[in-house]
Amino acid sequence: MLNISSHSKLNEKVDLTGYKAGKKVFHKRHYKQFNRFLAAFSIIMFFVLFLPWTQNISGKGYLTTLTPDQRPQTIQSPIPGRIEKWYVREGDYVEKGDTILHISEVKSEYFDPNLVERTGQQIKSKSMAVTSYQEKVKALGTQITALTQERGLKLEQAKNKLIQSKLKVQSDSIDLEAAKTNIAIAQRQYDRVVQLQGEGLKAVTDVEEKRLKLQETQAKLISQENKLLTSKNDVINAQVEINRVQAEYTDKISKAQSDLYTAQSNQFDSEAQVTKLENEYTNYEMRNSLLYIRAPQSGYINKAIQSGIGETFKEGAQLVGIMPADYDIAVETYVDPIDLPLVHVGEKVRIQFDGWPSIVFSGWPNVSYGTFGGKIVAIETFISPNGKYRILLAPDEEEAPWPKDIRVGSGANTMALLEDVPIWYELWRQLNGFPPNYYQPQNTSADATKK
Repeated sequence: MLNISSHSKLNEKVDLTGYKAGKKVFHKRHYKQFNRFLAAFSIIMFFVLFLPWTQNISGKGYLTTLTPDQRPQTIQSPIPGRIEKWYVREGDYVEKGDTILHISEVKSEYFDPNLVERTGQQIKSKSMAVTSYQEKVKALGTQITALTQERGLKLEQAKNKLIQSKLKVQSDSIDLEAAKTNIAIAQRQYDRVVQLQGEGLKAVTDVEEKRLKLQETQAKLISQENKLLTSKNDVINAQVEINRVQAEYTDKISKAQSDLYTAQSNQFDSEAQVTKLENEYTNYEMRNSLLYIRAPQSGYINKAIQSGIGETFKEGAQLVGIMPADYDIAVETYVDPIDLPLVHVGEKVRIQFDGWPSIVFSGWPNVSYGTFGGKIVAIETFISPNGKYRILLAPDEEEAPWPKDIRVGSGANTMALLEDVPIWYELWRQLNGFPPNYYQPQNTSADATKK
């Protein structure tokens, strides 16, 4: 029976060194070698901890273009339509203005193939109507001028007649006074002759003559009074005539002015219709030009998003993708918000492109192989949907040029180089989760000193 529960140790009672396997395992020389290795490794690692290490901020991005107009884009149609014919294939090179495809209308109000010509005919008709109204306005203006002049002449004539009537009234008034004087004289002469005839100094015939003369004078007085009344009536008639002429020509001129304003209103309405038709004519012409989708710039056809013949689409629909032929390459990368204060415009960055072999030592960029230089040209001021800030990198003119065969959209890894610190400090920072050392670039410090 085994004494398992006892506290005795088997290796103290049994000597295993007498066996061959025990001699190979329990020899003591390997302890010394291993201890020497550990000591040498510890010394080396101790010195390594004091080697310089370049802090960096790494990020992942992709290749893009330096300016927005050089980036891949899609061509949209501003009007709805139906695809009729394709003039290009995917991968073809097109110049700016080349026709890519032809579309046709799908709205019933634009089906007429002669819509532009007929709109032009409407414009001509309305323009002629405008000309007619303009001539009518001129004729009415001339008529108003003539009526105004005629009214002035008529009023002048009536005023002259009024003056003549007033002068005739004065003349008749004088004649009436003369007739009154004559009748008074005739009455005295008659009375004197009657008295003398009563005294026997005058004959009866003399009395009869004086009576006849008195009656004639009285008749002249009555006639002169009638003339005076007639002259006064002529004055009233002349005044009435002036008022009649004024009212008559005011009515005629007012009617002519009303016709003038109506003609002007019709003219303005016709001019507005002409302007509207001209606007529609221009819109129809431009819409006809939109039936041919043309390349906005020189480039390569990437992909036909809408395909087939007879396929319909709405306005603003993407039809085909195009990549500009001439562009300035750049890298779009992203950094965490905690690292954003550490990057500045103009700083240098190391870039590793996908598909290009490289050996990267993040802490020793000088010994890295296959990386290319870049510099920061733009930093986004608002966070991106992925929770990071976008940074745009351009090629560094002081470094080797970027490969010519890289394409927009391929991936890239970036490293923004910061301060040089000992390795032990970097390990301590990484273990504690601290950000890299914050510093300002030299040019910023110099500008701050100048200020």
